[in-house]
Amino acid sequence: MTNAAPSSPLQALARIRADVRAMHAYGVQPSTGMLKMDAMENPFRLPAHLQAALGQRLGALALNRYPGDRLLDLKASLAQYAGLPEGYGIVLGNGSDELITLLALACAQPGTGQRATMLAPMPGFVMYPLSAQLQGLDFVGVPLTPDFELDEPAMLAAIAQHNPAITYIAYPNNPTATLWDEGAVQRIIDAAGAQGGIVVMDEAYQPFASRTFIDRMRAEPARNAHVLLMRTLSKFGLAGVRLGYLIGPAAFVSEIDKVRPPYNVSVLNCEAALFALENAEVFSEQAAEIRAERTKVLAALRQMPGIEKCWDSEANMILVRVADSARAYDGMKNRKVLVKNVSTMHPLLANCLRLTVGAASDNAQMLAALQASL
Repeated sequence: MTNAAPSSPLQALARIRADVRAMHAYGVQPSTGMLKMDAMENPFRLPAHLQAALGQRLGALALNRYPGDRLLDLKASLAQYAGLPEGYGIVLGNGSDELITLLALACAQPGTGQRATMLAPMPGFVMYPLSAQLQGLDFVGVPLTPDFELDEPAMLAAIAQHNPAITYIAYPNNPTATLWDEGAVQRIIDAAGAQGGIVVMDEAYQPFASRTFIDRMRAEPARNAHVLLMRTLSKFGLAGVRLGYLIGPAAFVSEIDKVRPPYNVSVLNCEAALFALENAEVFSEQAAEIRAERTKVLAALRQMPGIEKCWDSEANMILVRVADSARAYDGMKNRKVLVKNVSTMHPLLANCLRLTVGAASDNAQMLAALQASL
């Protein structure tokens, strides 16, 4: 009997992909004792009577059973809430992050010798290139203009050159909070469709935007038959519930649904989402308050000495440029206010901070900390 050589953790780690070992995990800043203005969360809790009612419903769930037909009720409720076009269906995800992964997985071409391509304007959501990398797609980032508008000629040229399987258009965009020109967006969609590509309109921040692309999808279904609309309930007010949904022609979403893990949405997530949609007017009022606060915060920032640039916003965040973003970020953190220093994400974001818009008292504390840190 031959004695096996002792195993080595380093040998076993070598089995993990080299690109994964070279990556950094998605980091969430420790926030105990801090005012958290770095993640675009809805600052409002449910009213006490709704907390009690939700608690009763969640407590009565059969946690010993896998999710079942209640998910069909959730799809129906989301369809009504979003105004689902006729002939369209819904795929549910554990947040929109999972939906991005599922789309990449469905479009990857393993074993064919040809890699599919994902394309998106940049700076944009970090999960687009990360998902492409992990699922084996090439990623093409097309820079925005210096003022964070779509570079339409560059987008059209990149689509013609790279023939992307998936093109993402965040509507509004993160971290710039911009809602791009509708005509330019449609022309980019048309160009991608002419090459047989899929376009995903990412409307994570739709509760705070002045328009939604679902209106164009409903008005011109044939022209936009290759367009999928992705939303999340995170900015609706349920960031902790982790519920995203993808809208598209029924035949289309049924293919994507094939790569969805079984039972990816828990009975707790499902019931909490249903409860929230039944009380959508509460969340609508919260969004309206945040939009009103956004106007006030923008006005205050534009009068603040040391703010070099403050961009218009169609989301619950505001992008600002300062002289030294690292110093401003550290100063705010020392004053117990967390924001996002996005300056290293892309060259166009040099010395930029992303500020969440929250409740009036939170915004006042954030603005005071920012002014003292410039």
